[in-house]
Formats: sequence, structure tokens, C-alpha cells
Amino acid sequence: MAATAFVRARIDETVKDEAAAVLAELGLTVSDVVRMTLTRVAKDHALPFELKVPNAETRAAIEASRATMKARRARFTDAQELFDALDQEARQQ
Repeated sequence: MAATAFVRARIDETVKDEAAAVLAELGLTVSDVVRMTLTRVAKDHALPFELKVPNAETRAAIEASRATMKARRARFTDAQELFDALDQEARQQ
């Protein structure tokens, strides 16, 4: 099938550049992903990904997780170091 139509979209330049960099690491271009996405929409009559708005419980969990990550910023060199830190934290509670 010959690619003869053009699609234009307005998007923040920073978002486009960041997405293009990620896609380049995957060996893809923005055009490749747009073409793949539109092909799937045409074939499946649906988006090839799920669109969801998180419910209140999920939003609260996301915010709690972000707060934990900000507060702790722990780094471990291996899994055993992580488990040791978790054991130590459990003993302190």
C-alpha cells in the first residue's frame, strides 16, 4: 500500500522531541508510530491502547507513591541490600 496521504498535528515541541528520542532508541520514527497507530485503529476500529482516568483510590495510591519516592530516594546495589533495608525498617516499626 503506497503512503500517499499526509497527517499534520500540533504538539508541544518538547514533547515531540522527547518522544522522538525515545522512539529512535527503539529504531522507530514519529511517522512510524503514527502510521502503526492509524493502521491498528483502521483495522481494529479501536485504539491500540487503553485510555483510563484513574479513580480516587488509584490517584491516592499514585500520590502516596510519589511522596514516598521523594522522601526516601533510596538506592540499592542489589536485591539483598534492598531486602536488608526492608527488614531493618520493619524492625524499627
